[in-house]
Amino acid sequence: MWDERYNVPEFIFGTEPNVFLTQQAFRLTPGQRVLAVADGEGRNGVWMAQQGLSVLSVEGSSVALAKAQKLAQERGVNLDFECADLLRWQWGEARFDAVVAIFIQFADPAGRKILFEGMKAALKPGGLLLLQGYTPRQLEFKTGGPSAAENMYTEPMLRELLAGWEILHLHEHDEHISEGAHHHGMSALIDVVARKPG
Repeated sequence: MWDERYNVPEFIFGTEPNVFLTQQAFRLTPGQRVLAVADGEGRNGVWMAQQGLSVLSVEGSSVALAKAQKLAQERGVNLDFECADLLRWQWGEARFDAVVAIFIQFADPAGRKILFEGMKAALKPGGLLLLQGYTPRQLEFKTGGPSAAENMYTEPMLRELLAGWEILHLHEHDEHISEGAHHHGMSALIDVVARKPG
């Protein structure tokens, strides 16, 4: 399904980085090792590499990954790419200073549990998780994201998933976003930045 969706000439989510990510980039330091989860066509991973971060961009679609590699080449940056099913991927332990997860809402509740367990394990103690997604109200806007409310995030859900972590930022808001043809218009968003206990 994803290969088919990405198999068009244009970048379906655009080539510019996610706004929330750029707003939170002050928390990241050049040289840090960062994981970009389900990075699609690479707009966020490539941008982070441009900021001097050491990036691993993991994506399940080989078609999207090829476009990400092309974007990296055009922007003159190097980052590591891996094509993998994130629900079966070996995340590893304490490998990354930060994990960036932007609109990774392809997973149902069981899959979400796997993703969060993996992301949390992969972070070093004191590492940061930066995540943005849709709340169930996004179904009213119909401007992107999954069609299943169960795939969306709520504040209580994120607090539960990140219990014991330091929540540095948690914000639910409606914003007009313009990220290619597939994320465009008024959107019901929730952002979180959380630090893994040291």
